[in-house]
Amino acid sequence: MTELADLTAAELLDGYATGQFTPVDATEAALARIEERDGDLNAFVLVDRDSALASAQESAARWASGETLGPGDGVPASIKDIFGTKGWPTLRGTKLIDEAGPWEWDAPCVARLREAGAVLLGKTSTPEFAWKGVTDCLRSGGTSNPWAPSAHAGGSSGGSAAAVGAGMGPWSVGTDGGGSVRIPASFTGTVAIKPTYGLVPMYPASPFGTLAHAGPMTRTVTDTALLLDIIAGYDSRDWSSLPTPRSSFAEALDGGLKGLRIAFSPDLGFGENDPEVERLVRAAVAELEQAGAIVEEVTPGLEDPVEPFHVLWFTGAAKVLEAYGPEALGQVDPGLREGIEKYRDASALDYLDAVQVRMNMGVQMGAFHEKYDLLVTPTMPITAFDCTRQAPEGWKSDLWTSWTPYTYPFNMTQQPAVSVPCGVAEDGLPVGLQFVAARNQDALVLRAAAAYEQSSGSRFARPARPTSG
Repeated sequence: MTELADLTAAELLDGYATGQFTPVDATEAALARIEERDGDLNAFVLVDRDSALASAQESAARWASGETLGPGDGVPASIKDIFGTKGWPTLRGTKLIDEAGPWEWDAPCVARLREAGAVLLGKTSTPEFAWKGVTDCLRSGGTSNPWAPSAHAGGSSGGSAAAVGAGMGPWSVGTDGGGSVRIPASFTGTVAIKPTYGLVPMYPASPFGTLAHAGPMTRTVTDTALLLDIIAGYDSRDWSSLPTPRSSFAEALDGGLKGLRIAFSPDLGFGENDPEVERLVRAAVAELEQAGAIVEEVTPGLEDPVEPFHVLWFTGAAKVLEAYGPEALGQVDPGLREGIEKYRDASALDYLDAVQVRMNMGVQMGAFHEKYDLLVTPTMPITAFDCTRQAPEGWKSDLWTSWTPYTYPFNMTQQPAVSVPCGVAEDGLPVGLQFVAARNQDALVLRAAAAYEQSSGSRFARPARPTSG
């Protein structure tokens, strides 16, 4: 029998509606799972049991009276410790921030979860200022993978992915500036979307500028769409916020793959995959074709934008530290310090050259999607690697962009991209499949991911409990 903590948000909402169980039951189950698993995983930096149970009781009363706040009422959720959360510290993985606060406001996504009646369990871990693709930091240590505590959960939203993957609440919200929801989704066998830039508003604006997106992290595509319906939409505090969608992403999941024109690129022309990743991704693409998609193996013709990305990324990181004074650079993650020092002399012209590269990529991908509805790639070229390392053993570089070639290009272009599980490699760790669509085609990318998930079985595997590293 499936435990309550392992149910999806959609399943919980069905159970609330039928009276099979209540939001209090679900919240107690999530809190019990946190108590059971988080000592090994370190996914949470804050858990507020009393507040969560009080919110769950209020939700249960609304369900009993038939006056719910919508499709999210009573769902246990967590928040990446990058987003402002009223009454809770937002420490962003750094020792530079004083825990005393005050903490007086909610980020837009947090406010909308509260308005929807979701039960906020706590804050999840992040590397310092969400700067890299694994989740460890000097302030709170490292976050492990539910599939194997000796392996990374990915990053920078690794705490959220580990929480969702281990049954510590079915919903979380993360940030993605270069792959930060998709990398950990691939490593933990979960689902995440980086929506079109501006669809989910952010306040305050990210110092990483228009590379940074906010997005749902869940166990299924249906749950992802349900959560996106809640947190998407215009907010006047975000100067780049898109208009509120006029239709529901969850209601647009049906439609299947038949007739969709899909370009499959195994490596974008500049990546290199582990053989197990290659095998599982090609098997997944064959399923897409069997389901009626028109698949062509083709490379979009992009050049690797890693150096322009680094200019944008590390000048943004330098701007983050500026607020903490001249001594701050000596107190942060050594890798972050190294990147800032390498690019600290970048000029305004260098920055504008990098912006020009991303604009050219956007034009190129716009033309590409005139011919193809979707681009499919591996999410990651590798499975999760050892927690003691910043890159796989023997890798060419420790810098996180060296092993994430398929994620950061689509932060440059601001396109929607979804990662869904497509199997388990021989090392016992998950592999992710990435769907990418043209800007503002979030409903289409979710529809395709949902069709694949249905064909493959959304519960292809779950990590065992307890795990052993």
